[in-house]
Amino acid sequence: MCGRYTLGRSTKDILLRYGIQQCLFELNHRYNIAPSQLVPVVMSSNSSRILDGLKWGLIPHWVRDLSKTKPLINARAESLSEKPSFKQALARRRCIIPADGFYEWKGLSKARVPMYIKPTGEGPFSFAGLWEQWTSPDGEVLRTCAIITVAPNKLMSEIHNRMPAILNEDSEELWLTESERDVAKLSNLLQSYPEEKMAAYEVSPRVNSPAIDDEECTAPALKLF
Repeated sequence: MCGRYTLGRSTKDILLRYGIQQCLFELNHRYNIAPSQLVPVVMSSNSSRILDGLKWGLIPHWVRDLSKTKPLINARAESLSEKPSFKQALARRRCIIPADGFYEWKGLSKARVPMYIKPTGEGPFSFAGLWEQWTSPDGEVLRTCAIITVAPNKLMSEIHNRMPAILNEDSEELWLTESERDVAKLSNLLQSYPEEKMAAYEVSPRVNSPAIDDEECTAPALKLF
C-alpha cells in the first residue's frame, strides 16, 4: 500500500513540471502527507491540464451513505477494471498525484520501522491515481482520489508486499488523455518502478504521527552503537 508520502515543492515547480494551464490549489512544502488530507492532483479537462486539491481517500460516485463508507486510499492495479469502485474512474477519471518520495513500514507489529523511499533522479515523480466526484442529496460536492498500487520490485519486496504505481514521464501524457479508453493499454502503464532507480533508508519514528510534518521526517535515522 501507500499511506504516507512527501511533496516538498512549490506551486510554481509543479505548474512547470506538468505544464499546468489552470491552477486551483496552492502548495505548501509537505513531508508527511496522510490520508483524509487535501492533496495536489493533476488532471485533464477538455485537453487542458489542471492542478487541484482533492481529499485523499476515494469515495465512489454511487455511494449513498457517506457515514457507512470507508474511503479507499489505494487501488490495486490488477483489479481496477473489475471493481465497481474503480472501473468507471479507470475509464474516465485518471489523474497524477505528484510526489518526492513515500514512506512504508518494514517489519511486523511493534518491531516495524519507517522507511523513506524515493527515486534517485531529480524533480518530482508521478503516482498514477484515480479520482471521483461524489454529490450528497443536498448538492454538496466532494472530490476524492486514490493512489494505484502494484506488485513490489526487489527493493520494495524487502519492505512491503505492495508499492505505488509510478509513471515514467513518457506514460504521463497517455494516462491523462481523456479520450483513451483502452483498458489493456492503460493497465500496461502500471508497472513496478525499476529498483535500480530507487533508494530507501530508515527514518525516525516521529513520522508515525501525521501531526508531525517537517523536513526532519525524511532525515535518515540516527544509529546508536
